[in-house]
Amino acid sequence: MQKLIKTVTLSLALSLAGGCSYVGVYKRDLPQGNLVTQEMVAQLEQGMTREQVKFVMGSPLLEAPFNANQWDYLYRLDEAYGGVEQRRVTLTFANDRLVNITSEGNLSSDIELPSYEGPGPATEGTGPDDGIMSPQPTTPDGPTTTPGV
Repeated sequence: MQKLIKTVTLSLALSLAGGCSYVGVYKRDLPQGNLVTQEMVAQLEQGMTREQVKFVMGSPLLEAPFNANQWDYLYRLDEAYGGVEQRRVTLTFANDRLVNITSEGNLSSDIELPSYEGPGPATEGTGPDDGIMSPQPTTPDGPTTTPGV
């Protein structure tokens, strides 16, 4: 009986000690939102139309639901083993023209996003079928040819 108690106690102690050990967890940087740079904001000028702003900045992450004249471009980078960097640019329109630019965060610092290789989804343009041309459309009489080719 004592041998059984010693065996159970030893097994329990080893299990508890093994469960308390630190095993590192793999973390990745987590970028979210629209990446906004100082160069992009420098291209903005008061009086630009919404379409011109979209050409420079892209579509806004947030359009205020109760104020259609305000666009917000947010960017947040949660570094795996570091801090959090946040950037925000708020654009205000009047009569469909840009009238105010407000920014928060350090837009002038460069952000280097590492290219992740390994398990996980591939980035666009790096798939195994990228070098393969799509087949030409066919008709019931056979493949369609392009004149002059």
